[in-house]
Amino acid sequence: MQIKKKKRVAVRLLTAFLCGAAVGMAAGMVFYRQVHQEVPVQSDGEAQSSVLPETVPSAFTYAVSDISREVMPAVVAITNTSVQELESFFGFSQSYESVGRGSGIIIGADKEELYIATNNHVVSDSQTLSVAFIDGTAASAVVKGTDRENDLAVIVVRLSSLEESTRHAIRTAVLGDSTEVEVGQQVVAIGNALGYGQSVTSGCVSALDRKLDGDELGITLIQTDAAINPGNSGGALLNMKGELIGINSAKYASYNVEGMGYAIPISTASPILDDLIHIETRDKVPDNRAAYLGVVCRDVEAEVSEIYGMPLGAYVDEVRQSTPAEAAGIKAGDIIVALANRKIRSRDDLLEALSYYAAGESVDVTVQRTEDGEYKEQTFHVLLSKKKS
Repeated sequence: MQIKKKKRVAVRLLTAFLCGAAVGMAAGMVFYRQVHQEVPVQSDGEAQSSVLPETVPSAFTYAVSDISREVMPAVVAITNTSVQELESFFGFSQSYESVGRGSGIIIGADKEELYIATNNHVVSDSQTLSVAFIDGTAASAVVKGTDRENDLAVIVVRLSSLEESTRHAIRTAVLGDSTEVEVGQQVVAIGNALGYGQSVTSGCVSALDRKLDGDELGITLIQTDAAINPGNSGGALLNMKGELIGINSAKYASYNVEGMGYAIPISTASPILDDLIHIETRDKVPDNRAAYLGVVCRDVEAEVSEIYGMPLGAYVDEVRQSTPAEAAGIKAGDIIVALANRKIRSRDDLLEALSYYAAGESVDVTVQRTEDGEYKEQTFHVLLSKKKS
């Protein structure tokens, strides 16, 4: 009887061991399929309705080290070089080169371009952009589209500029569902902290739907105690399945209080990023070829928009005589809301959009114009010219 009992115990232990091994192998396979994806290349060479990868459902969670190893190839370091004007003590202006650093997340590709999501403030006012990948190589990038209101941007790297080894080393991020995030759940943040290269921090979700006082951001944020420092902006906030649930932003971090970082929820960001991906990729035009529209504009402030029911955009105070805007039919009082397929929410948005067009090119300008006390949309085809000196 003693011997039979020992045999039964041994059988039970063996069965438990085999079941545990099977579960472990299944977890590993799900995580590998879920996170370890090479950059997809679409067959038709054009952006589809969404290039963001779909999640693979998983009941498992993983260690920070596992998530870091698998997701780091989807996170890049961004260097933004711009020229700033500084007024001297004697009233003279001087130009100097400014270098900013941030992070980005690879969200997809087509046959020609690699799509990288980041924050608008990481790439704004850029003269040149450089992206560094997990294998240490770097490539030039251009801004595809930006959304200042929600602090989001998509930049692209031309695949032809990447070595074959780099294409195999990088990955696309796996999209999660930030609407399922709960307060207290563990998260991992990956980014280019302080410009020193990729680093990893972890913590938990401290709060949801945060709206910061005095900030004009059009969306609410995820608050986390995972450290999000300068340079982390545009990096990834991940759940413990390795899924992307937020885009980190050091812009909204509090430096007076420790343990308060913020991220833009990915379920809010994804449709905005999808719109930005479909904007035509263009290079900025040199100043000697810059286009001229011929309008004097100011911002429609959010408070004014709410009180008077005015659309957000660039309000036209004046249309200069004998200019492209006048010839096309744009009038004072119009609110410019789009140039080509770029949304315009401010005067700066309009100037930024125009910087991608040269004199002699044509572009559609969409305005909101009041008729019988109601704003109605109209689109004008404008032949841009060079500004007369």
